[in-house]
Amino acid sequence: MSSGSPMISVSDAELHDLRARLRATRWPEPWPVGGWEAGTDTAELRRLVTYWADGYDWRAHEAVVNALPNHLADLDGTPVHYLRYDGEDPAALPIVLTHGWPSSVLELTALAERLATPSRYGGAARDSFTVVVPSLPGFVFSPQRPTLTGADQTHRLWHRLMHDHLGFDRYAAHGGDLGAGITSRLAEAHPEAVAGIHLLAAAAPAAYEPAGLTPEERTHLDSVAEWVAEEGGYQHQQTTRPLTLAPALTDSPAGLLSWLVEKYRAWTDCAGALSTRFSDDFLLTQASLYWFTGTISTSFRPYYEYGHGLTRRVERVDVPTALALFPAALSRPPRSWAERTYRLTRYTHMPRGGHFAAHEEPGLLAGDITEFFRDHR
Repeated sequence: MSSGSPMISVSDAELHDLRARLRATRWPEPWPVGGWEAGTDTAELRRLVTYWADGYDWRAHEAVVNALPNHLADLDGTPVHYLRYDGEDPAALPIVLTHGWPSSVLELTALAERLATPSRYGGAARDSFTVVVPSLPGFVFSPQRPTLTGADQTHRLWHRLMHDHLGFDRYAAHGGDLGAGITSRLAEAHPEAVAGIHLLAAAAPAAYEPAGLTPEERTHLDSVAEWVAEEGGYQHQQTTRPLTLAPALTDSPAGLLSWLVEKYRAWTDCAGALSTRFSDDFLLTQASLYWFTGTISTSFRPYYEYGHGLTRRVERVDVPTALALFPAALSRPPRSWAERTYRLTRYTHMPRGGHFAAHEEPGLLAGDITEFFRDHR
């Protein structure tokens, strides 16, 4: 597949079916609670569903998606979709950016453009990267891996993509959420090729003595436990019984949107006003991509696999590592906690932004990545 080749082509019949389902949504009985207290706000969801059915222009966004620098790699029979942005400097350092859940490569395009062509954003061409943005297996454009176990784990696919397919002997890596774990395992498995990694989240140490924790680390673990109790229901469901949930979200576009949009609001530095960070059109394009490709079910697989020991834990990462923590991120570990697992050489508290930092604050994130890798080019 060459740059600009169409990645998605939705028939008129598929589009008609989506709109018919949206218009025929069977709404639940209302509860005597308001707003987002018990989950997705019904009034806001109804507004989005109405716009999705009767105002949102899928064809315009389909054209934007298909105009991206799309490529498809065949890694010994395993297809992987990726975007490629060539750096404006001939000596640009290659970097692979990995998204998380519930995301797609669309969330990383603004970041990728800033990293590849920094001179357009007030930076220097010498700081440019050649940026590769793969779609996670089972997420929208990359088919799921054929087996739950085996050598084709995602971090190994990424090395084959960067080193074997694209021919980069040395490259950098960045990731948040699921992408942070994949990036960590990539660096752990291939330190000879990975120049350094930049993360938005850190893997917990494989082992530690509770008695040896610092007060700051104890506070961090308490905050993680509190978050799991208050916000972790989705994670528990996707880890334990994902296929019970999957038919409902695959059959009902309103249900799919409800599952997604609640996370975008809860995990974003938006003070409850989601529109300050994500436009309706962006949210509905993400939901449409999951809907038309039927991949919400397969996007749950990383949770199930990790929860059942099919994806190994990160043990120790010895390549130079940067950790950037945004104020609305799901977890903000102290430096000492990250240093138990990583060779941490940069640790930054960002002034604003959340879980979807690449979309919320692409300039801040690009700046932090650029500064970190100046010493590792």
